[in-house]
Amino acid sequence: VQKIEEQLAALRIAKRSTLSEEPAYLLDIDVSKPAQSESSRFVAVSCSKKSIRVYNRETLNFLREYSSCPGILNGVRFAHACDSIVFSACSDGTVKCWDVRLATQKAVQIFSGYPSNVFISFDINCSDLIICAGTEKVEKDTFLVFWDARGVTDCASTTREPLGVYSESHNDDVTKICFHPMERNLVVSGSTDGLVNVFDINKDNEDDALISTCNSDSSVSFIGWSGRGYKQVYCMTHDEGFCWWDIAQLDTEEPITLLHVLDVRDTVCGENNSLHYLVGGLYHEKADKLFLIGGTSTGNIHLIGCGTDGLSLVGTLCGGHSATVRSFCWNLTDESLLTGGEDAQLLLWKPGAVERSLAKKASMKIASSVQKRVRVHNSSLKSRKK
Repeated sequence: VQKIEEQLAALRIAKRSTLSEEPAYLLDIDVSKPAQSESSRFVAVSCSKKSIRVYNRETLNFLREYSSCPGILNGVRFAHACDSIVFSACSDGTVKCWDVRLATQKAVQIFSGYPSNVFISFDINCSDLIICAGTEKVEKDTFLVFWDARGVTDCASTTREPLGVYSESHNDDVTKICFHPMERNLVVSGSTDGLVNVFDINKDNEDDALISTCNSDSSVSFIGWSGRGYKQVYCMTHDEGFCWWDIAQLDTEEPITLLHVLDVRDTVCGENNSLHYLVGGLYHEKADKLFLIGGTSTGNIHLIGCGTDGLSLVGTLCGGHSATVRSFCWNLTDESLLTGGEDAQLLLWKPGAVERSLAKKASMKIASSVQKRVRVHNSSLKSRKK
């Protein structure tokens, strides 16, 4: 952890994206997976103005923007085997796929759901074989929808129908989907119903596929895998809670809950800096340590270490953003960090970098469709499922 503290302390702003004519919150970030002997070439950002923006990874120069109006694009992911293929879930009931090498605004592939589907979360598994998307609750229905993604890197422009759905395991909006980093058949989902479900999609039906149901007792805002072999699952909630479970203990007498913090803001405070919100988490393989990213409304970024004995502040990055940070992507290979916020800025942080640009812009508060959509968790759901 000390080495990671040193790495964080050495981070400086290397690049800052130029502000676009229509500023927007930067809600989700992903970097392209590096091809052999190459580093990542692209950064894709999901914006509150219902679009995906693509930038050069090193310079942060703007390259492309994809829109799906009147649909709202949610989340962004690059394919693992092809660094130019990028996906996003759409509220029009599709997952769209673009090739950033092409000048066209048209999606090169569309994965269509069922008529009532409104997708607000998705992920693609580590072998690029399966896409899974989560829906908003429509009437009484909430779905995880699956597609066969094989051949997507060939970019044949086609519309694909679903392989099938899971419909029984959640009873409210599916806010997050996250495939296992190495086991292509494992996926975890989180929902405003407070449940975090782990599935083995190789099983024949939903009942058999559901390996574990963990209850966060609140609306889930972020989920991820951690631990050696990624046998642990963690989540954050919309009211800044944190839960951490060891799935490897399912068949033992040991409790699977490693840590449950009702409000992280009450337990983590830095010098002169309170914690206002959580953004997400990151498992550091070399250090075998789980970290959370949080921050303040003035743009400071906190790195928080997780242990079974509790949470502790590892360090703080100041002077980059001027408003709430909403997204990040940490590259463990070169120890760099990308952050995006409500100030509409995309920042690249590198160890020992020297920024050669204008001073940071003043705070810009932009009306966000995401803020309007997220609902506070109803406590009456707590006892509905185990």
